[in-house]
Amino acid sequence: MIKPNIAKPHVTELNPPNRLMMTPGPSSCDPRVYRALSTPLVGHMDPWFNDHLIPDIADLMRYVFQTENKITFPISASGSGGIEAAVLNPLEQGDEAIVCVNGWFSERMAIIAERATDKVIRVEAPYGRAVDLDDIRRAGKGRKIKMLGLAHGETSTGVIQNLDGYRKVADELGALLVVDAVATLAGVPLAIDQQRIDICFSGTQKALSCPPGMAPITVSPRAEEVIKARKTKVQSWYFDLTNTMSMWGSERLYHHTPPISLMFGLREAMRMVVEETLEARWERHRQNQMALIAGVEAMGLSCFVPDMADRLPTVTAVCVPEGVDDLKVRKQLISEFGIEIAGGFGPLKGKMWRLGLMGFASQSKNVLLLLAAMEKCLLDQGFRTSPGAGVGAAVRSYAQSHGTAAAGSAGANQPVAVGVRK
Repeated sequence: MIKPNIAKPHVTELNPPNRLMMTPGPSSCDPRVYRALSTPLVGHMDPWFNDHLIPDIADLMRYVFQTENKITFPISASGSGGIEAAVLNPLEQGDEAIVCVNGWFSERMAIIAERATDKVIRVEAPYGRAVDLDDIRRAGKGRKIKMLGLAHGETSTGVIQNLDGYRKVADELGALLVVDAVATLAGVPLAIDQQRIDICFSGTQKALSCPPGMAPITVSPRAEEVIKARKTKVQSWYFDLTNTMSMWGSERLYHHTPPISLMFGLREAMRMVVEETLEARWERHRQNQMALIAGVEAMGLSCFVPDMADRLPTVTAVCVPEGVDDLKVRKQLISEFGIEIAGGFGPLKGKMWRLGLMGFASQSKNVLLLLAAMEKCLLDQGFRTSPGAGVGAAVRSYAQSHGTAAAGSAGANQPVAVGVRK
């Protein structure tokens, strides 16, 4: 007879601290999402799950992605799982691919692609800058490029890249356009069908304001045909979309046990996107980004990304000033104010703060609180800044934005309500 011989651990009831998460992810969740997460569990083979939950999520996700793509669903994985699915499905050994690398996560796409084929060309740009489209053209000249991949929003550096230019280059090369929208979906203008993106993936823990654990993905009919025409099997069984599609298609065949409670939360989060509308949500993120930038610059800080057009609305990278301890500021923000921000990593460790304004966290009150809290932390380390300068500049930015928005609201274009069930 077996008897336990390991001492019982003394673990108390779960009681995590209440943080304001202003990081590049995960972001703070809306109370409505928390309520959805706590609703009763049902089985993934339950008729209600198949007949109601799956269609609801698919319809809502098509609206959020702005697409009519049949293959549109959340992968049961983090955003990195989304990279694997998006890259491993179209690429086979011997295929030529270009991956644009200007940060930590776009480099991850290149690393994954290099496991699928030994003919991956990295087109790089210095951290803090977008990749030059002419560099891509030169790299692909005379080659049969199957895939062009990039990160729409590179959270390691706070850079956003203009997708329209990449689509043009992909057309010139005859390549599929694969886009990492982990940091941009539902926070930055993105329209899969209008911008003709072939494969796009994201993460639930960013601007959608859900817990981490799912990676929304959408695949165009053109990319679907490429995947179906593969000569070899996808390297990964789990991320093979030809398998997963059967679960989300009309067959509803079993593939794996999905994170059902996370799907409840995702459904509610996307319902909130529909209620707010994408256009209003994009504008909210833009206004809060502008106010935050105005505030940090008024305090005497500088943004890591020099060109305003390249600055990612959901993540603002701020240089740590000389004489200030990066980690000490972040620890003080948590201990005194309950605010979590992120530092840099890799070559940027200790050199930047990454301030996230995503989804539920992207609110004016949070921007003003963060600026006031950062001012206190900086002053405590002897950094010289005018008291109230950051908050004052942000308030003026909001006043200007609201005036401009009111003047231009009439006749504004609305996003397409793709497939949303009433």
